[in-house]
Amino acid sequence: MNIFVANIAVERMFAVLEQFLDRIMSFGINIIIALLIFFVGSKILIKWLLKLVNQIFEKGHMEISVRKFLISLIRAVMYGILLIIICNKVGIETTSFIAVLGSAGLAIGLSMQGSLSNFAGGVLILLIKPFVVGDYIIDGGSGQEGKVSRIDLFYTHLVTNDNRMVVIPNGSLANSHLINNTAFETRRVDMKFGIAYDNDVKLAKALLEKEARGHSLVLQEQDVDVFITDLEESQVTIALRVWVKKEDYWTVRAELIEQVKERFEEHGVQIPFQQMDVHLVEHVSH
Repeated sequence: MNIFVANIAVERMFAVLEQFLDRIMSFGINIIIALLIFFVGSKILIKWLLKLVNQIFEKGHMEISVRKFLISLIRAVMYGILLIIICNKVGIETTSFIAVLGSAGLAIGLSMQGSLSNFAGGVLILLIKPFVVGDYIIDGGSGQEGKVSRIDLFYTHLVTNDNRMVVIPNGSLANSHLINNTAFETRRVDMKFGIAYDNDVKLAKALLEKEARGHSLVLQEQDVDVFITDLEESQVTIALRVWVKKEDYWTVRAELIEQVKERFEEHGVQIPFQQMDVHLVEHVSH
């Protein structure tokens, strides 16, 4: 009887040992497979995919800051997927981990809505390129304007004409209208001059056209337009339109205004100013 019991105990021990060895063997095989997956995934697959994505970004002339960030983000996502695959292979439950990670991501996203909006706006600006560094823009939302000195993922930096730095969140820039004054190589200078009603309009127009044609920075191959725009209460308003290179805009505008005033004075063309005539009527009592 004792021998029979001993044999049963030995058989159970061998069965448990066999199950244990089978599990060890299966776990070891899974570990080896997981290591192979990690090696192939990280050293070959992810590396090849990142190289391919980088080539696509370079061909699309994507900004280097956005390109680096997106590549880092794609790398992190790929390694996260690879880690989940490896954990599942070795028998580690990842469902709860993914749920916790998703909840944490949602909470962080809600608490950083403003920053995420600025980040998304920065990515859009750098991808679509409504303006680049060196452009002179006017933000329709805030009314701020200046030359773009730097575009970050969260903020755009402008330098005003009086040398002040203006920092605008990219979220507001991406969600409002803006004017890019230097998007093209040439720009039209629009000016208006008022003359008195009793002055010679043809003479004034001829003087304006002569000054425009004689300026070295005015593009002579483009049209020079001189015409009457308004008949106002105290003046006849004449418009002058010329085309210049974008970098010469302010120089041409300032110089033409000064030169036109001098020519008008030389030829007796009066530039009227706001004035009020007061007539006194004397009442004689009988």
